[in-house]
Order: sequence, then structure tokens, then C-alpha cells
Amino acid sequence: MAEWEIPAALEGERVDRALALITGLSRREVNDVLDAGRVRVGRRAVTSRSRKVRAGEHLIVDGDLEPEVVPAPAADPDVDVPVLYQDEAVIVVDKPAGLVVHPGNGNREGTLVHGLLARFPDLAALGDDEKTVDRPGIVHRLDKGTSGLLVVARTPEARRSLIGQLSDRTMGREYLALVFGRVDADGGLIDAPLGRSDADPSRIRVQSGGRPARTRYDVRTRYEEPVPTTLIGCKLETGRTHQIRVHLSSIGHPVVGDERYGGRNKSSWPDLFEPFLPFGRPFLHAAALVFDHPVTHRAVRFEAPVPTDLAGLLSVLG
Repeated sequence: MAEWEIPAALEGERVDRALALITGLSRREVNDVLDAGRVRVGRRAVTSRSRKVRAGEHLIVDGDLEPEVVPAPAADPDVDVPVLYQDEAVIVVDKPAGLVVHPGNGNREGTLVHGLLARFPDLAALGDDEKTVDRPGIVHRLDKGTSGLLVVARTPEARRSLIGQLSDRTMGREYLALVFGRVDADGGLIDAPLGRSDADPSRIRVQSGGRPARTRYDVRTRYEEPVPTTLIGCKLETGRTHQIRVHLSSIGHPVVGDERYGGRNKSSWPDLFEPFLPFGRPFLHAAALVFDHPVTHRAVRFEAPVPTDLAGLLSVLG
């Protein structure tokens, strides 16, 4: 554990910038310790990196602060990468559930990035700094248990364009989710800020003062048996961690199969769900992706069919 008192010169600075200035850690390393929930101001865990510090407060980091040397991932041809589209600027992938997008704590091998590097060796050139060395070309992510569409950049220009479209919210991302309960309204907007839990910083929750988050949804099909469930489409207007899962749970309709946010209560889990949604697989699929092509500047749309596991569950619902 390391502890510092905030000097007067850092009064009003964001906690992430203050931590970088005090420790000399890189931006990536600061983000990693914040995301891991290892930073506290006094007794309270830091759940927002934009939190302002005050002179005299005590900034505490739990654990070792030795700078991490992140190795560049090696190509792994054994990782299957389902590619829907490719050209000189972008790659569109239909990620299967269970595949981690890029290396991280506990997942240093066998990720989507390892498979991409085997098929597209030119991507290695995009791992050109400490922030991108283990995620070359990656501009957005899907959770391990979520299936569906990702776009990967193949050039620096494409990377800047795609990141810009994510930032200004012009990239369209559409999901299919099966949720518990009957969603009565045919559609709606969930507008609720999200932040990290004080008790468990790896868990996201709705909280005042969190980062703005907006999810639009529309009902596709309502089922009554074996338990009431609703198939809905979701459109992201922002892209926060676990956004859809937390937003739907917050309105009383957790995603079926999502054990982290209330969608896998064993007391009400029908046996027929088990073959289709093994532990760790929520019914969440990134079904469509729309963006302006970085070279042609024309809008392009890609769709990924519902994978066989989710389609199989839908086929048996009454």
C-alpha cells in the first residue's frame, strides 16, 4: 500500500491526473489501478476518475505500484476469428460468446486479439504505445459472455475515425436481449448515470453523479412459458461498461443468464435454459453495427444472425 497527502498545488485536479503526477505512472497504469478498485481517498474507494481532489486529502493505492511491463501479444492461429467483412481499413468480426476481446488480468492468452494477429499480421503495427500494445486495432469491446459485432481498425487513420464516431455517438450499436418479466411498454428510454460501486468497484450501478448513460429499447416478442420473459432490441446512445445489463436490471428486467446483475437466480431458473445458457453466458447479442467507413465516408451497416445457442432457446419458449 502507498499513501500520499494531496499538496495545495493539486487542489481541484482530477484524481486520475493527480495520481499520475504524484506517482509518475503512465495514463494506462493509472487507469488500470482505478479500474481495479485499488484507489481510495481516505476510506472511500474512488469510483469516478473525474472526482476532484482537495489539498490535505490522503490518496491511497492498495497493492504494489511497480510499473507493469505489458508484452505485445503473439499471433495464435488456434483462436478462431469469424470475420464478416474486411478491407484495407477495417475488419468486422462476429465475436462468439466466451471469447475475451483483448489481453488483461487473468486473460493473457487465447483472446480475440491473438487470433486477429494470426490472420492480419499488419495489426501489430497499431500496438504502437503503452495504451495499445496489447489491443492493436481495438476501438470498442464486448463482454466475454456477449456475442456479436465488433469493428477493428487496420490503420491509424481508421482508428482515429472510429474512435471519433464512438466519442460523438454517431456509431450505431444495436443489441438483442432476452429479459426476465413482461415488459409492458412497447419501447422506452433508460436515462440513468452509471458509476462503480463503492463496495465492489468491479460492479457497475446506477448512481447520481455517475457518467451519463442512455439506452433505448423496443419490445420484439413477449413469452409466458416456462416463465415470463421478453425479447427486446436495445440501441446504445452511450457505451458505458455493462450498460445494457445494468440499465435493464435497474428497471426490474435483468438479462436472462446474467448472474452478476440478477438474471440467473437459481430458485427461478428453468431447467430448459441450462443447455443454452451455461454459466457466464447472458442472453445478449450485438446484432447490428452502423458506422461511416473511414475511407469512403459512406454509412455502412452490418448484421450478425442470432447465434445457435440463443436461437435454440427462443425456439423452445412458449
